[in-house]
Amino acid sequence: MSYVQNINEKSYCVNEYGVLRKVILCEPKHMTIRDVINDTQKHFKDVGIHIEKAMEQHKHFAQVLRDNNIDVILLPPAKKFPEQVFTRDIGFTLGHTIFVADMANNIRRGEEQILKDWLKGEEVSYYNIIGDQIEGGDVIIDGGTIYVGISDRTNEAAIAHLTRLLPSFNIITVPFQNKYLHLDCIFNILSPSEALIYPGVIDKKKEELIASRYELIEVTKEEQFTLGTNVLSIGNKKVISLPVNKNVNNELRKRGYEVIEVDITEIIKSGGSFRCCSMPLVREK
Repeated sequence: MSYVQNINEKSYCVNEYGVLRKVILCEPKHMTIRDVINDTQKHFKDVGIHIEKAMEQHKHFAQVLRDNNIDVILLPPAKKFPEQVFTRDIGFTLGHTIFVADMANNIRRGEEQILKDWLKGEEVSYYNIIGDQIEGGDVIIDGGTIYVGISDRTNEAAIAHLTRLLPSFNIITVPFQNKYLHLDCIFNILSPSEALIYPGVIDKKKEELIASRYELIEVTKEEQFTLGTNVLSIGNKKVISLPVNKNVNNELRKRGYEVIEVDITEIIKSGGSFRCCSMPLVREK
């Protein structure tokens, strides 16, 4: 489907690398490490998050998206939701359908309603996966294949539910070590033939399967901590990445990617980077 056909679509997404046209963000206005819910937060708990700096960095990120002809929607930030900046997790677009499920962690429950209120207001249809926990950080799409991480945030019952709803898709479950929070913290597809991976933490057979399908660009331990896999592809081999992840950026450039470096190091203290901070609504095929 071309962009000409797609331009009036309210939701459409079948991969992680098509030209991004519309995306949902949320400013980190109330971002704080209130309750430690991942290893990154544990590391930065005593340092804390500088809200003004985080807001400035997020504003720059949003502007970079707009400069690349992407329509940016900002959800209203709520004081009771310190993790709301990570919009990827509250819903995900597969084909023409937006799926919204229950958030797994108590500190995030209720964020779903803000998304649903916006979708209703814009008359965008969605499917509510009631009673099951599945977060968008664990869902990685590549055409007819969907990789879904089994984590503390996404359970097997939810994956079984998704499988029943999407019989035409090949859904591959990907178990990994829970300390890495979401699948996109250790694996991210860049193109039909290339992907980023932090090796050795995904189930061995599933990692071998992924390696048979993609040329894998390995991320070091140091750059996994600074979320080197969690880049955002915006189409035409353009990727938004952190300046600190020099090895990842160099490897991408070697392969012909245009790397747009944006500093959101204040935001990643809470455990998510560019992919986590963006929920695509419309991508070209």
